[in-house]
Amino acid sequence: MKKKSLNITTELSFMIVTMVMTTAIHGLVNAQETPQIFGDITIDRQFSPDPLTVRGMSGGSVPASKVNGGNKTQTGTCSGFVDKEADHTLKLLSKFDYLKVQVESPADTTIMIKGPGGTWCNDDLHGKNPGIVGEWLKGSYKIWVGSYEKGKYLPYTLKITESK
Repeated sequence: MKKKSLNITTELSFMIVTMVMTTAIHGLVNAQETPQIFGDITIDRQFSPDPLTVRGMSGGSVPASKVNGGNKTQTGTCSGFVDKEADHTLKLLSKFDYLKVQVESPADTTIMIKGPGGTWCNDDLHGKNPGIVGEWLKGSYKIWVGSYEKGKYLPYTLKITESK
């Protein structure tokens, strides 16, 4: 009887340890897969992971053209509504010959980026997803993601990649 009781205790202990380990590992994997919300980003060339992603909610009550101080940029019109403060700050530790910053959202969104060398706005780089692509100087960039309807907030993922 003692031997059978010891076997059951051993089996139960093994099952509990397995469940705890599985839960811990699953939690770590999920933590690595889920992008942060409204995060600031600091990167250098050949960053990893590529693409780097952060999430947020687009929109606000201020016209993007008012935050920009104008309506037109070389990459498009500053349209939609944003918050007064930027959603993200992207700090580049060196110059990038090619970098793509793109919004992915189930709804039509806009993007505005202010940084070294100017301000860039875009509406539809790929479908209804806005983005800015090209050469980027070293420095800090403020990023706003807008919605077309004032006060309407929509989920998005901001993807940053060096891949063409």
